[in-house]
Amino acid sequence: MAEKIVAVKGMNDILPPESARWEWFEDTVRALMRRYAYLNVRTPIVEHTPLFVRGLGEVTDIVEKEMYSFEDSMNGDQLSLRPEGTAGVVRAIVEHSALYEGGKRLFYIGPMFRHEKPQRGRYRQFHQVGVEALGFGGPDVDAEVILMCRALWKDLGLGEVRLDINSLGQPEERKAHRAALIAHFEQHAELLDEDARRRLHSNPLRILDTKNPNMQAMVEAAPQLIDYLGEASLKHFDALKAILDAAGQPYRVNPRLVRGMDYYNLTVFEWVTDKLGAQGTICGGGRYDGLVELIGGKPAPGIGWGMGIERVLDLVQQLGVAPPAPVPDAYAVVPDAAALPQAVRVVEALRGAGVSVQLHAGGGSMKSQFKKADASQARYALIFGGDELARGEVAVKPLRDAAAAQCTRTIADPASWASELLPA
Repeated sequence: MAEKIVAVKGMNDILPPESARWEWFEDTVRALMRRYAYLNVRTPIVEHTPLFVRGLGEVTDIVEKEMYSFEDSMNGDQLSLRPEGTAGVVRAIVEHSALYEGGKRLFYIGPMFRHEKPQRGRYRQFHQVGVEALGFGGPDVDAEVILMCRALWKDLGLGEVRLDINSLGQPEERKAHRAALIAHFEQHAELLDEDARRRLHSNPLRILDTKNPNMQAMVEAAPQLIDYLGEASLKHFDALKAILDAAGQPYRVNPRLVRGMDYYNLTVFEWVTDKLGAQGTICGGGRYDGLVELIGGKPAPGIGWGMGIERVLDLVQQLGVAPPAPVPDAYAVVPDAAALPQAVRVVEALRGAGVSVQLHAGGGSMKSQFKKADASQARYALIFGGDELARGEVAVKPLRDAAAAQCTRTIADPASWASELLPA
C-alpha cells in the first residue's frame, strides 16, 4: 500500500458540514458589501516579492520570517505567496489606473499564506476578508469602514466585540514621537528583550505591541503619539470620534495601538474580544495614505481593514451562535430503478424552479430510503412510486409537519407546484 499523503501542516481541509459555516459567513459578508456598495476585487495568490518588501517593510516579521518565497524557475523572478491582501489590491489599482475615474470601494475574500508555527487562530494558510477604500481622505470614510464591521458583527450575531481606535498622525509627527520612543527605550535598555533590542532603531513602534510582562510597566510609561499630533491630525481624529459618537458606537482610545509601517497615518483601529485567548484581535485596519505612491502610483489616500475568517468563525462557535444549516427542500424517493428517467426529469424541473432537491442514489427499499429522507432534514419526500407514476403523479409527503397530509401533484408540469415546496 502506498504511503498516505496528508495535508501540509497548518493548511487545513474544510469539509461538510464545517464548509456550510464558511458559506454562511461568506454569504453574510457579500450581502453586507452590497448594502455598503463595495465591489469585489480578485488579485493573484502569487505576486512579485518586492511588492511585499516595499509594501510591508523589510524589517517586519512577515517579510523577514513568514513569507513563502521562491524563485521562478522559468525566468528567475522572485515570487511570494501573498501574506496579506492590501498590497496586492493597491498594486492592481495602480497598475490599471483604476483611480482615474475617482475613488474605489472594494472588498476581497481569499486565502493568505504565512510560514509560522500553527496554533489556534494562526495557520500557514488562512483566509481573510478585507475592504479597501481608495481615493477618499476624510474621516467620514474612516467611520464608514469601522461601522461596516459593526454591522457585520450584528449580522453574525456577535455581541461581545469591542472597538479600539487611535491616530498615528502624519510622518513628521511620528518622526518626532519615534525619536522620543527610542530615547525612552534606551534609558531602560536593561529591560528590553531580544526582539525589542532588534527593533529599537529599525521599528521601535512595534515594541509597544510586546506581550512580555517584564516590559509592560516600561512600555506603559513610554511617550504617547497623541501628544505629538498637530492641529490637522487632531481635527481628523476628533471628527472621526464625533461620527462614531453620533452613530452610538462605543470605543476606547488606545494609545498603544500602532502600525509598524511608515505609510500608515491618521486613523488606526482594531476590533477585539476576550473569548479567543491571546489571539483576541479579529479585525484590524487603518489609513495608509502613503501606500499608493510607495507602490508606484500617484499619491492617493486609502483606508481598509482585514479580518481572519478562521478567527471570526472560532468566535462564532465560542459564543454559541448557530448558523442556519443547509437542508434540501425535498428528498426524492425512487423505489424502482425503472422510474428514474421520469423522476430525474421532474427533479430537474423543480431545481430549475429554485427548489433544492436531493435525489436518492444507490437503490434500496422504500423503508431505507425514507430513513435517509428523514436524516436529510428535508421538509418533504417526493415519492415516485409505480402507482403514482401510472397516474402521471408524484406523491408529496410532509416530513416535518405531522399534521399535514400527503398529497399528489402532476409530473407533467412540476414548475406549477414547485413554490409549494419552498419555505414560507
